[in-house]
Amino acid sequence: MKDFSKIEKIIGVEFKNKDYLTQAFVHRSYINENPNFNLPHNERLEYLGDAVLELIVSEYLYKNYPNPEGDLTNWRASLVNAKMLAEVAQKLEFDHYLFLSKGEAKDKNSKARNTILANTFEAVAGAIYLDHGFVKCKNFVKSVLLVKLDEIIKNHLYLDPKSKLQEIAQDKLNITPSYKVLDEWGPDHNRHFKIGAYFNKDLVAEGVGSSKQEAQVEAAKNALKKKDWE
Repeated sequence: MKDFSKIEKIIGVEFKNKDYLTQAFVHRSYINENPNFNLPHNERLEYLGDAVLELIVSEYLYKNYPNPEGDLTNWRASLVNAKMLAEVAQKLEFDHYLFLSKGEAKDKNSKARNTILANTFEAVAGAIYLDHGFVKCKNFVKSVLLVKLDEIIKNHLYLDPKSKLQEIAQDKLNITPSYKVLDEWGPDHNRHFKIGAYFNKDLVAEGVGSSKQEAQVEAAKNALKKKDWE
């Protein structure tokens, strides 16, 4: 069994029921290979933690910022999205404590691993809530996640590339970007799209993705780079 005492020190929470903390790190793939493991996988804890996280962040934003609902919603989304949660989980060294199948354990730097880490963060939040209650969980979230908020607001990181491109283009050029499909290929189950980002009739940049939305985001990213608006 892994020694979770270091994780307890890192997150600043000593668990009364150690099984809650251990379960938070158990991925479904591990149970598939080890059906006799003494704990279930972490998906129920993840479900609970997701709701607790959203409430903690929502309450904090409501109490500390007089901004309209749209701003608060964007800021909350930037804090609780998978990319941010995975980044925080990585910093907290959660990656070293995951219970994974042999196949998942080998796949260290993939999109799937980031999703697992983000889900684990939610599960840990759920575990803290069950073991210590709302206030302790809120203190944990403040110390590791809400500290990111100032940087997010200052650098407009709450805007996705399409929103950022639109905001800057409207401000600087009085133009709303548009997107057009330039090419598509591949079978239905593995389709790819090339999409252009346009300012009026001028093609600014292109992006490729496995969906139109993904390709649009890539085109917006490339347009921001090309215009030096990052």
